[in-house]
Amino acid sequence: MPSALRLCSILLAALLLTAGCGSDDRADTASDDAPPTPSESTATAGRTPSQQPTKAPGTGAKTVDIRFTGDTVKPQDSAMKVEAGQPLTLRITADKPGELHVHSTPEQEIEYAAGTSERTLTIEQPGLVDVESHDLGTLIVKLEVR
Repeated sequence: MPSALRLCSILLAALLLTAGCGSDDRADTASDDAPPTPSESTATAGRTPSQQPTKAPGTGAKTVDIRFTGDTVKPQDSAMKVEAGQPLTLRITADKPGELHVHSTPEQEIEYAAGTSERTLTIEQPGLVDVESHDLGTLIVKLEVR
């Protein structure tokens, strides 16, 4: 009997070892079918309302180009799909300083100076998130975070 117990123990140990050696070689097949505007690229910038040093985002980063001229902003009422946790860079060109409001959870206020600046934000919670200029009363982009 002791040899049968030893054989069962060896087989059980071998089974446990081989079960932990498997891997999942499936590639991530999620596709992004976001509309062509705003543009997509890799870029850099800060993550919170305060002015932070820039850093390079990962390869999945998206960019929204925002241009303020006088009392107008482009784009307006645009839409974009982003993954939760995916960096999103706002490239802002403005003729005067201002502030964007990102109605995410938690909400974010992004100050920008006159000239060109970039801010990167990451939205962790899925849902619809508006990015707008309260000064102009204009929706710039609605993000579908999934």
